[in-house]
Amino acid sequence: MKDIVAKRIKSARVIAGLSLRELSKMMEPSVSYNAIAKYENADMMPDSKVLIALSKALRVKPDYFFRPYTVSIQNMAFRKRQKLGMKKISALKEEITETLSRYLEVEQFLNIETSFHNPISNIQIKNGEDVEKAVEQLIQYWKIGINAIPNVIEMLEDKEIKVIETDAPSEFDGLSGWADENIPVIVVNKNYENERKRFNALHELGHTILQFDKNLSEKEVEKLCHRFAGALLIPKETFFNELGTKRTSISLNELKTIKESYGISIQAIMARAKDLEVISPNTFIQFRIQISKNRIEKGLGQYIGKERSDRFRALVFRAASEEIISMSKAANLCNQKLASFRDEFVTI
Repeated sequence: MKDIVAKRIKSARVIAGLSLRELSKMMEPSVSYNAIAKYENADMMPDSKVLIALSKALRVKPDYFFRPYTVSIQNMAFRKRQKLGMKKISALKEEITETLSRYLEVEQFLNIETSFHNPISNIQIKNGEDVEKAVEQLIQYWKIGINAIPNVIEMLEDKEIKVIETDAPSEFDGLSGWADENIPVIVVNKNYENERKRFNALHELGHTILQFDKNLSEKEVEKLCHRFAGALLIPKETFFNELGTKRTSISLNELKTIKESYGISIQAIMARAKDLEVISPNTFIQFRIQISKNRIEKGLGQYIGKERSDRFRALVFRAASEEIISMSKAANLCNQKLASFRDEFVTI
């Protein structure tokens, strides 16, 4: 128990982005940073008064410190270009592990077994054509068709992939990894517009399930994951139907219509046109110059579909409705106060 409490105290502190000294100054009654360090190293066990003070300072419930760890995430990979700093990266990792732990816990209460199968593990990715082949095989196996995907995050969760949306700074695009070695995990920034969130989720899926040739550089892998995301959002056959196979120019109205229909940014559409050789590299370069002043594509249409998953909360409500867990436990899993959870919980 001492080890669990020690890990929980450190985890909550890291998530809060506090140093030992900063946490010490927030404690009432006062607790030295040396004492907190001893709690985190399992050299001492805090008494009930200290635990209550820690829970207030760290904004967690007292029973949080006694909850066993049920999940570990391996190969958690941040994109190389992201400049978050080690402190923020550590906080994000702890937050993601905690969120996923609660997700898997409610599945355990409901006896839901997660079993993921990678249907394209037999394809080695060396180039863009291999990516197109992998996407075609994935579409057939998952039976998602070649039309627009209404909700990417929901689709991924239907395929036994855990998707976590986190409140992160703009420097964070996403990350991927594996929980308990067999559960794929994708994390996206909830603050992004839908088009970017959809693309980032599928980009991270690429990192998770594509089998890349070992001779590829990190930059080449990133480009192939971009192509993978674009190909899933608008497959080759669909793209040719929308824009044709050869174009010398493409109107902005066409691009806006595709963006709003398929939930893919204009920049990603043009990159796809270049990859499929619908436009020339020079045309793409000219487009990049033009769009450089409006990277966020303000005023250039938007995808208004829903882009989130309510699966976790639905499972919690189900467990509470069937009285498998108490209302207090349900609120704890949702990281809400009991009164707030009761206001949302309505049975028929």
